[in-house]
Amino acid sequence: MTIRLFTHSKEETKALGRKIASFLKPGDVVVLSGDLGAGKTTLTSGVGEGLGVNEEVLSPTFNILKCYFRGRIPFYHIDAYRLEGQHIEIGLDEAIEGDGACFVEWPQFIEPLLPEERLEIEIHNQGENDREFVFTDPTDSYEWIASLEAKQ
Repeated sequence: MTIRLFTHSKEETKALGRKIASFLKPGDVVVLSGDLGAGKTTLTSGVGEGLGVNEEVLSPTFNILKCYFRGRIPFYHIDAYRLEGQHIEIGLDEAIEGDGACFVEWPQFIEPLLPEERLEIEIHNQGENDREFVFTDPTDSYEWIASLEAKQ
């Protein structure tokens, strides 16, 4: 299943993240693709808010992994950008297969670690603050994405 959604401001993008958070459960893996500045971290910040994370969700670019345990479920945020061409056996699989929801930016750099059952979100910058989100569920494991379209 594939759906397309659009936002027109950073706040709308964060609100979309909060809606996504309402459906997440332990074991969910969401991969985010898009150019630098597309809105991956803005969306993820909204997810953190929706999960009840009481600290600001920032890009883990230099840390690679940030973990948030004070929310409805544990929330793992991976930014694999700096892992291009690197040996990836650094324990990320524990977060990906963990007891919470895991969001992965730049998933192509750790593809061997990612499960087949995952939600894929491509973000396209349409100019200014306009974004297109393409949700793809290759294994039909995230049927709830259809309800996101209905709420838009």
